Amino acid sequence: MKLCIFPGTFNPIHRAHLKMAEYVLKNYGFDKIMFIPAYRPPHKDYSPDMCLHRYNMVKEAIKYNPKFEISDIEFKLEGKSYSYLTVLELYKKYNIDGNIKFIIGTDAFSQIKTWYETDKLKKIVDFIVFIRDNKTVNFENLKLDGYNFKFTNMPFTDISSTELRQRIVENKPIDNLVTEEVKEYIIKNGLYRN
Repeated sequence: MKLCIFPGTFNPIHRAHLKMAEYVLKNYGFDKIMFIPAYRPPHKDYSPDMCLHRYNMVKEAIKYNPKFEISDIEFKLEGKSYSYLTVLELYKKYNIDGNIKFIIGTDAFSQIKTWYETDKLKKIVDFIVFIRDNKTVNFENLKLDGYNFKFTNMPFTDISSTELRQRIVENKPIDNLVTEEVKEYIIKNGLYRN
């Protein structure tokens, strides 16, 4: 199986995330794109209730695409959600053709050398990097350090989860930023209000 994973906090998942996954599916020929909501993101605040909400929102957002799948692997591993440990588990669980591919934005990729077991991680995944803003990016140093990656040509879509949460606090519309299912889930559960 040619597997591409899309790990993230997804707090909440928005249309730019879905566009990225659709772009990769269309241009790289994977059997599936696996969304992996982080259980306990190492660099972000952790709330057990919010973990479940983030997972449910991803599930709602991707349910109409049969090539999209959600994984609760990081919920089962518990502890902090380290990509290296997650990827090792995926290799145990599935018959993977080649290296697992890993969708990531330039903001996160620029910090990759600070990640847990980064020297081991770079040997077992290939990164598909989305440019998060319209600035020129240079990751030549990462190439020299043995990270395998390709930049995508998808135009930057300016949506951030932080901005989305702020819009909800300010009672601004979010219809064009998230799917109808995610919007309804946020309203029904009163998320991001406080």
